[in-house]
Amino acid sequence: MNDRLVDSRADGGRTLVIDVASIAADPLAPAVGGLAIVVAVLVLALLALTIRLRRLSRRLDRLTAGESGRSLEAVIEAQLATVARASRQVEELGSRSTTLEATTRRSLQRIGLVRYNPFEDTGGNQSFALALLDAEGNGFVVSSLHARAVTRVYAKAVTAGQGDGALSNEEADAVRRALARPAETRT
Repeated sequence: MNDRLVDSRADGGRTLVIDVASIAADPLAPAVGGLAIVVAVLVLALLALTIRLRRLSRRLDRLTAGESGRSLEAVIEAQLATVARASRQVEELGSRSTTLEATTRRSLQRIGLVRYNPFEDTGGNQSFALALLDAEGNGFVVSSLHARAVTRVYAKAVTAGQGDGALSNEEADAVRRALARPAETRT
């Protein structure tokens, strides 16, 4: 070691003695002193940043603590799974709705009924014409002619609101009444 820094004791031991005057006379002393100050400032800055990082870490932990102690990430993943499941269900319901709408258009939903008395010798409006049509006006007309001794039932097809054969006045009126009712499906 440098003799300027070490002092020998009488008992044979050595003692570290720093001669500040000799160090100050050294040409590198101002640079070493400046670096020492910079290092001290950097250590203080590092300490401040460490403290700030710990505070931010605690705040982040509180922020990300989700329901039931789960992390925010776990809560978000659970919500994303729920959204994906709901999306699949909506797509499935849309497909089912389309199928139901197509089926409903073919269902009998327009109904027209005309009751009448075709014969003068019977009492009341016991005879009827019943039109049962789908959204496009396809279906059939059922007619019942009631007399004292017998009741006769007839059925005729209807396509696009027109009878496939000749319709009686009552049957045509039943078809008109059925077509006047709005169809219950979306177009």
